[in-house]
Amino acid sequence: MRRARARAATVVVGALLAGAGTGWVVAGPPTTSAAEPVARPSTATLDAPDVAVREGGAAARGAAGDRPLVGPSRPAEPSPTSPGVPSTATTPAASPDPTLPPGLTAADVAAGLLAADVPEHASGELVVVPAAQRARANAAGGTDRVLRVRVEVEEGLPVDPAVFADFVMTTLTDGRGWGGDGSVAFEVTDAEPDVRVVLASPDLVDEMCAPLRTAGQVSCGRNGHAALNFRRWVEAVQDYGDDRTSYRQYLVNHEVGHLLGRPHRPCTAAGAVADVMQQQSYAVKPCLPNAWPFPQD
Repeated sequence: MRRARARAATVVVGALLAGAGTGWVVAGPPTTSAAEPVARPSTATLDAPDVAVREGGAAARGAAGDRPLVGPSRPAEPSPTSPGVPSTATTPAASPDPTLPPGLTAADVAAGLLAADVPEHASGELVVVPAAQRARANAAGGTDRVLRVRVEVEEGLPVDPAVFADFVMTTLTDGRGWGGDGSVAFEVTDAEPDVRVVLASPDLVDEMCAPLRTAGQVSCGRNGHAALNFRRWVEAVQDYGDDRTSYRQYLVNHEVGHLLGRPHRPCTAAGAVADVMQQQSYAVKPCLPNAWPFPQD
């Protein structure tokens, strides 16, 4: 893998697009040359469109409003009992799966996690995940508009970069994703990208998203990169309950949506399916959780 210095790209993919292709391909030959230096993200003056590009609400929110609704990091699963038969005996807690890291589920491991710990900061160095490591490569068809996606992970985080990259690309190319209407497709690259998807520690996300206030809690999509906060990747949020996989899919689609020019959307009605551009890290209710631009019944 190539190491690169964290930076905020200067060009936002601004086209207002509606959706993700039906597959993804390896873009160009895998590279084995030395890593190219990447400058640390700048703190350029916030422009008007960026005010709505924060996965964390308007900058005018108070301190309490700048915290997502988060539940217990690892809620305990209820112990099963025989239906209709009251029990006075204590049901022993389920034994942890010895094949999984402590505190993690199979879904967590499938998202690339190696541990449940959330460091506030790591090395500050971003590692570019080589495109050659992608296990699957399907043609991205149905559109002439193909965006090259580079996946990066901050060195020192307890995550498997290749597994994380697979999760990201599988999400972006799902039929419910941004290419669901055939208007755009995504291909993975380790060269110059149109879009960067970065998994970083809370401190580095704050740096990459500045001057937006992410407060170590939330993520952002701006300046060509979707900076995903490792805290949210591990813990998700309360309104998604135990379904951390769906929340992670939401996080990828929401922040990449900003790079496609999509603004935030409100909850339209109680019981309605939330728009993927609703700020669901803060609150989903009274809408219902939704991870996708084009959800299917």
